[in-house]
Amino acid sequence: MILEIHTMFSFFKKKSPASEAQSATSPAPQPAPVPVTRAAAQADKAHDAQPVHTDAAPPERQSWMDRLKAGLRKTGSSITTVFTGTRIDDELYEELETALLMADTGVKATEHLLQDLKRRVKDTKATDPSQVKTLLADAVTDLLQPLQKPLAIGDHQPTVIMVAGVNGAGKTTSIGKLTKHLADEGLSVLLAAADTFRAAAKEQLAVWADRNTVEIVSQQGGDPAAVSFDAVTAGRARGRDVVLVDTAGRLPTQLHLMEELKKIKRVVQKADGTAPHEVLLVIDGNTGQNALAQVKAFDDTLGLTGLIVTKLDGTAKGGVLCAIAREKPIPVYFIGVGEKLEDLETFNAREFAQALLG
Repeated sequence: MILEIHTMFSFFKKKSPASEAQSATSPAPQPAPVPVTRAAAQADKAHDAQPVHTDAAPPERQSWMDRLKAGLRKTGSSITTVFTGTRIDDELYEELETALLMADTGVKATEHLLQDLKRRVKDTKATDPSQVKTLLADAVTDLLQPLQKPLAIGDHQPTVIMVAGVNGAGKTTSIGKLTKHLADEGLSVLLAAADTFRAAAKEQLAVWADRNTVEIVSQQGGDPAAVSFDAVTAGRARGRDVVLVDTAGRLPTQLHLMEELKKIKRVVQKADGTAPHEVLLVIDGNTGQNALAQVKAFDDTLGLTGLIVTKLDGTAKGGVLCAIAREKPIPVYFIGVGEKLEDLETFNAREFAQALLG
């Protein structure tokens, strides 16, 4: 049975009653299954990945929307000022083009959005700039829709998720938050401390393991690929649902370190011929068009299956997701607006478009 992480992380999972052997070096107890609080009808609706409109969102999701909108307020206010005039003319479109480019939307996505918007204005016979803003939200939603895809858990046991990213993008913190969400839903998680390059990385991941009451596989100064191999092997032997592999942060220009990522992936495949089942890249929402360059570089190296976009918390412009959608449409599984656990949520195209436009 394939389980999908969707809006508010609500899905169903039945735990096996069989006892699991515990490692002598990793004695952390397993988390008890957390009761699912969402109705089946709502879960089915989220499963269909339909846009969630804010006027119908549950209170928890509305709270998330408020935080996301606050995080993108700088971009939203800049674009909104374009629609304060009284006429729909070339000047409006020129100002909108500038605002989109300043929001890191990129040239290709900006051109696409403007052409799509002009078509929508013509088709609807819109006459008021406020109508144009609504039509732009629809255009952005349609552009971002291919990025909206749930993360599937359960087709493989364990589901092996390899996580990469540059230094400072929030990779290890995102792994910790994702671990919390998975554990809260009754999924057993094993962490692999394969970031042996940074001195404090293992300790940082160990804190998240203790906080979430999950096991961690690590070695003092060990080879990252060997740690990953041991974790996948242990995950299968212990019947874990998910193995999350934390890799060392690096820049795409550090070719020897990028080669190490390739090695980790190859060694993981030796431990499980179908793994890794997901290869995620964590990108910092503040890095603008550089984030798109990172996506392209890491995809060329690893073959990415999904993204986690972090730090959309006030200074980020957010438009880079439009650029990614236009030039490298890799699914965005999660977005984050802060350091708290609740500040990481599933990506929804309609929500993001509304927040982006204020």
